[in-house]
Amino acid sequence: MAKRGAYAKGVVKREEILEAALEIVGRRGYRNASVREIADAVGLSPAGLLHYFGTKEQLFVEILRARDRRDTASDDELEFFDAFLAVVRHNPEVPGLVQLYTQLQAEAADPGHPARAYFLDRTEEVHAAARTAIAAGQREGRIRADLDPEWIIRAGHALADGLQNAWMLDPTIDMAADVEQFFALLKP
Repeated sequence: MAKRGAYAKGVVKREEILEAALEIVGRRGYRNASVREIADAVGLSPAGLLHYFGTKEQLFVEILRARDRRDTASDDELEFFDAFLAVVRHNPEVPGLVQLYTQLQAEAADPGHPARAYFLDRTEEVHAAARTAIAAGQREGRIRADLDPEWIIRAGHALADGLQNAWMLDPTIDMAADVEQFFALLKP
């Protein structure tokens, strides 16, 4: 059944808000992007914008979800490791989104934080895809069979997140080159 009326308009407006927020936060950063600026970009008051998300924190979580949808939509045809590397290569183009991700990830250590469920769900989803890709790679002889798949996942996850933190302090770090080097170590 097609969505009609006010509900459909609300869905469209919410997507418009997220598109504007992705651009603004990506360009200006987590701390420099205000709810007012995002609201102004879509013709709403700050209170009107938050009507669609509830709180500023939930808006920022939804920005990350929208970023993930955008990143994975363009990578549907890529193999897991290539898609992962494509995201790492794209990150320097959206420094504010990298900043938002790392900030909320740290805050999500608090069990009551609104971003906690997002990070737990996202981690399980990415790790499940990685398990599938690693198992296939080991069966096909493209990934060393002597390496524990769970170690590969943990080490790769830690490397990617650690590189983002290091890159924010030193933008000359080539995150993609370091991830490629890690992937090379996995080959027989």
